[in-house]
Amino acid sequence: MKRIVVVGGSVAAVTTAQSLRVEGYDGQVTALSEESHPPYSRVPLSKGVLAGRDSVESALLPLPSEDIEFRTGLATTADGTDRRYDGLVIATGTGAHRLTGDNDLVVRSLNDASTLAARPAAAHSAIVLGDGFLGMEVAGTCRALRLEATVIDLVPPLLRLLGPWPAELAVAAARDHGIRIRVAPDGLEVLDEHRVRCGESVLTADVIVCAAGDVPNTDWLCCRVAPGAVAAGDVVSSLPHGESARPYRHDPNFRTGQSGLNIKISGELPLTGTPEVPAGWVDGRSALLRWRHDAGTAASVAVTHRLPVIKLKRLGAGVTSAVPARTTRLTQGRDHDLPAFRPLRSARPRPPRRSRGPGRPARQSERVSA
Repeated sequence: MKRIVVVGGSVAAVTTAQSLRVEGYDGQVTALSEESHPPYSRVPLSKGVLAGRDSVESALLPLPSEDIEFRTGLATTADGTDRRYDGLVIATGTGAHRLTGDNDLVVRSLNDASTLAARPAAAHSAIVLGDGFLGMEVAGTCRALRLEATVIDLVPPLLRLLGPWPAELAVAAARDHGIRIRVAPDGLEVLDEHRVRCGESVLTADVIVCAAGDVPNTDWLCCRVAPGAVAAGDVVSSLPHGESARPYRHDPNFRTGQSGLNIKISGELPLTGTPEVPAGWVDGRSALLRWRHDAGTAASVAVTHRLPVIKLKRLGAGVTSAVPARTTRLTQGRDHDLPAFRPLRSARPRPPRRSRGPGRPARQSERVSA
């Protein structure tokens, strides 16, 4: 195999191209991207880039070694040039699911985030259509910019994705940050760029952002299965697997930052039941959590609790003693049975401070200015 082409311009594409070199492949590696930007991460787009705190350049990924060719600003099936390969890696990810067409304001690419970031400066309110990770992140950023923010979806936020217990935790934090939640079980209708019909009500806002899911970027493919073709990243689940393909090992890991919460998840979703709490404080929204599944597997979650992903995976695979549950209040008017926390440090009495001898200088922290 002398030539490998990687199609895509995000984390999966860059990682794949570099991994080929790390594993000893010495043939030609070419990465192709339709976007004009160098490869970048989409993680900060709905947060720092959208809020204007981070520059566009901060999202760019470090380029791999110089012996990997990156070509940007082209579409692989429309630039008039054949791309011959011995091996093909499809790493084009997903695009935004739009409700009304190409004029929808979305946050899927670097250009999308840059375009939308210019809107809040002249806006006072925003409606976000979709209450998944992306929708709640965008709503949290709007509130950080002092915009009135309303999230609308057919079901309560994050319920289908996370499950009842973690969804309640995230929604409570969102409400504490002033985000309004509107559930529209009978559907919604976008009337124009400022109005949305939700049941019998018509809601208005200066900005309407569509975060209603995603679709795989596979419309450029002439066929879905071919010898020498593999996939990487989010697009994998949308492509069929040939008979000679290796078994697909799904390694579910998720991360989201919203309304003051930094949530990292290792394991299958959604999560049901009440979790164990190996460490932290649920009421303070900083804890390590673990759910056990009926199949014998487990999922671990770090909520605003620093822990590397590899250790989070080990937490899900390990065995610790369960922590008894207690009742606490997450949202106004509703009680939930939540597990108690296990203190990270034991409360030990502090030893008495030694008296200082004559002539011994005080430490900097103990000096008092006149």
